[in-house]
Amino acid sequence: MSRINATFEIHVHGQLPLRAEVSYSQLQEALKPLWRYAGAKSLADASKSCYEDEPGIHLDTHEHLLQMCWTVPGDDDFRQILDEVCMNLNELALTGAAIEVTFYDAEFDEEEAMPGSESRDDFVMLFVGPDPASIMQVQRDLLVQDMVNLMERHFDGAELGGMVAEIDKLFAQRFDEIVRSLELGKPSRGSGGGTSTRGGGRKPRHLH
Repeated sequence: MSRINATFEIHVHGQLPLRAEVSYSQLQEALKPLWRYAGAKSLADASKSCYEDEPGIHLDTHEHLLQMCWTVPGDDDFRQILDEVCMNLNELALTGAAIEVTFYDAEFDEEEAMPGSESRDDFVMLFVGPDPASIMQVQRDLLVQDMVNLMERHFDGAELGGMVAEIDKLFAQRFDEIVRSLELGKPSRGSGGGTSTRGGGRKPRHLH
């Protein structure tokens, strides 16, 4: 499962509610790009994370919930499978959800690094869901949460209703654009899973 001299430790984290009729075999097929990248022969073989304190990839059959807290060694080519994984999960999703993918620079040592040198850490946020509206709802909720957390440093929460309303207007306009694009048979910017946020900086690994 390990790759020799891997450039990154890649952490995949998220929870996705699945339709009640989704079977384990369907989930295994949807996540095939992930477990094949890990060099495994099945999802079960690849489900354990590189770190024992991470639960890995787990299907909660009672709650119909896909839980991912999984790290695999890899390189930049891991990015090539992300769109396929998102499209596959769109077909199984009950609601929208966010999936975080963090690339930790395995070759960077903060204590031994030369002054001025930086790690190649990267962070990608992906969104999946059964339809554009559910995906945009997750994007909207995360944006509102981020903006409220930022603005509450300076304003009382009760004063931020206007800001939230403006964010809702922007998403309503985007949704209208998607609907018009689909009616015209044209591809839309927000009609499927994809990357919405990227950023550097070292992030702590999730342990749940």
